[in-house]
Amino acid sequence: MKNIAILTGGNSAERIISLRSGQVVYEHLPTDRYRRFLIDVQGADWREMSTGTAIDKNSFSLTIGGETVYFEAIFGAIHGSPLEDGKMQGYFDLLGIPYTCCDGFVSALTMNKHLTKQIAASTGVPLAPSVLVRRGEKIDAKALTHRLGLPLFVKPNTYGSSFGVTKVKTVHELTPALEAVWPYDCEAIVEAFLPGREFSSGVFCTREEIVTLPITEIIPETEFFDYAAKYEGKSQEITPAPLPDTLARQCQEWSRQLYKAFNCRGVIRCDYILVEETFYLLEINTIPGLSPASIVPQQVRAFGWTLEEFFTCLLEEAMRYPPSKLKC
Repeated sequence: MKNIAILTGGNSAERIISLRSGQVVYEHLPTDRYRRFLIDVQGADWREMSTGTAIDKNSFSLTIGGETVYFEAIFGAIHGSPLEDGKMQGYFDLLGIPYTCCDGFVSALTMNKHLTKQIAASTGVPLAPSVLVRRGEKIDAKALTHRLGLPLFVKPNTYGSSFGVTKVKTVHELTPALEAVWPYDCEAIVEAFLPGREFSSGVFCTREEIVTLPITEIIPETEFFDYAAKYEGKSQEITPAPLPDTLARQCQEWSRQLYKAFNCRGVIRCDYILVEETFYLLEINTIPGLSPASIVPQQVRAFGWTLEEFFTCLLEEAMRYPPSKLKC
């Protein structure tokens, strides 16, 4: 039986979502195959949650009841820092412990919305026009809103779960929207609003094959897909999405190309806005939510798999092809 560490918690405002995701993974990993240990990562304090035992960071091991537990693999369920942004992966690479998410470089790159757009553009995927603004920079609000149009969105550049996101409808709302970003990030993305339908496409790799999950259409009850819509039931999510086959294949093909172009591993989720018959990429999530309210579990069930099968697949793929031997 293999010892598996499920990393949860984290240091960001997404911590509460990570704790939910980690619990779902813990509950659905087959107990006849794996010994599951839920590890809460909070700053430099890493502890197994049922006993409160601290991790020995020299070897990433636990000593419980006189037994030293070493881990065959890591299941990554931390949204935001310090895993989704790539800070921890180099540590596991040095120890030779495989993990279910992207490596440190890819994670850091895709966490940065501005840099993600620059790389994604090379695939040909359509993108909403945007401008990067750094804290302390002087901006001409009138010129910026004229360039991108109104309404527009202001988002933290390296944060998820819609924290700090504002829909700006007038030029006078731009500066307060930027101020709402600074508690989360020192950079903001100011992005043109695209009137259309929102879709999400999950992708994973198994046995050298990139697999696209059924697409989800997101219909928020709120003005956009904000925190309440994502995690408090304020949205309707339809999986599989009501799309013509040609459009569904187009969306899935973009997601497959992005997975390959960014050299991803594990499961990722690509979010799009469909304007007429064109999908525009919004962002790539390399550790998408796995909580009961999250999109990927819905897509997995629509794919015909149980979460037990899916999580097992991700773990076995991680152990089969650690980062140095990635085949996809």
